Amino acid sequence: MNHPESLKLLLNRIQQRAALIGVVALALCGAGAYLAPDQFFQSYLLGYLFWVGIALGSLAIVALHHLVGGGWGFAIQRLLESSIRTLPLMAVLFLPFFFGMEKLYLWARPEMVAGDELLQHKAPYLNVSFFWMRAAGYFLLWTTFAFLINKWSREQDRTAEPSLTRRLQSISGPTLVVYVLTVTFAAMDWVMSLDPHWFSTIYGLIFVVGQALATLAFAVVVVGALAKHPPLSEVMAAKHFHDLGNLLLAFVMLWAYISFSQFLIIWSVNLPEEIPWYVHRLHGGWEWIALILLVFQFALPFVLLLSRQTKRRAEILVKVAMAIVFMRLVDLFWLVAPNFHPEAFAIHWMDVLAPVGIGGIWITVFVWHLKGVTLLPLHDPRLQEAFHHE
Repeated sequence: MNHPESLKLLLNRIQQRAALIGVVALALCGAGAYLAPDQFFQSYLLGYLFWVGIALGSLAIVALHHLVGGGWGFAIQRLLESSIRTLPLMAVLFLPFFFGMEKLYLWARPEMVAGDELLQHKAPYLNVSFFWMRAAGYFLLWTTFAFLINKWSREQDRTAEPSLTRRLQSISGPTLVVYVLTVTFAAMDWVMSLDPHWFSTIYGLIFVVGQALATLAFAVVVVGALAKHPPLSEVMAAKHFHDLGNLLLAFVMLWAYISFSQFLIIWSVNLPEEIPWYVHRLHGGWEWIALILLVFQFALPFVLLLSRQTKRRAEILVKVAMAIVFMRLVDLFWLVAPNFHPEAFAIHWMDVLAPVGIGGIWITVFVWHLKGVTLLPLHDPRLQEAFHHE
């Protein structure tokens, strides 16, 4: 794709550095896997959940954009499309869990199931074979919708056919429905079942909203960098960053509302099979992580994003978005790690390097896809109206 020279240099530099960092970090984690295999899979799960969440959140946000339109969506559409094209990579990166099932999940250990009546009761669902069948189904659905959205979007670039807009709109509704259902079950399978004695009906929705929040923040960071270069520099205005900031604020509030709702319901009912999940996360040093999340993933972004000035100044909005992206990783750490260290706060060097390593490979592939497309869907009939401003 014929991008401006300055943009080519920027994308090439990001891709090269990401590839180098990713390979080095994963190589170190490979050595860590030999020394501490249990910890490797715990850390790998953390990093994997973060980056697959960006790809899946992109699928939801791009579908939302096709349904409602608007300049904010066209500004990040190509970023989101490039992101969802990394889903085949994430399917491949999911395969190492095959070797770590018994190290992560109690229900994957026959001796544990044999001595636990509840695990025996859940065995028709929580068993290794059905786990992998469901995972294959999730990735098949995600990659199918991602393929169709990218295919029709690129066809519109080539043919300028207006009917493709209606086709993209028609598939976006089913995409959102399937996304919510599959991510809900994937969250139950991959994360909630780390503690198979605990259950929450709202848990999957927390992941749905968390992925959307992290994806929007990631998109703001990327578009903030690309908006300095043509063609985005020619169309982006303060109002488009303002719209992205409003969406970011909405998802910050929604994440806080759903997370607090789960806490309030479980804490008030005080059932012995449910309350230990929060007890582990509010004692032994984990309570400080909860406080950090409360302040830096809700309170501070909420206050900053209420400001019109914050949302209309790209450089400030990008900094807020970067903080939200980082806090999503902290949020996942708080959800995952206490399952393995309930007695006290613990962090391992692989908890840092695994997300960095997977992220380096993910960003390399993401930028490779981004370099192959125009940064704006130039033949979408809604584009001119969306970017019209005084």
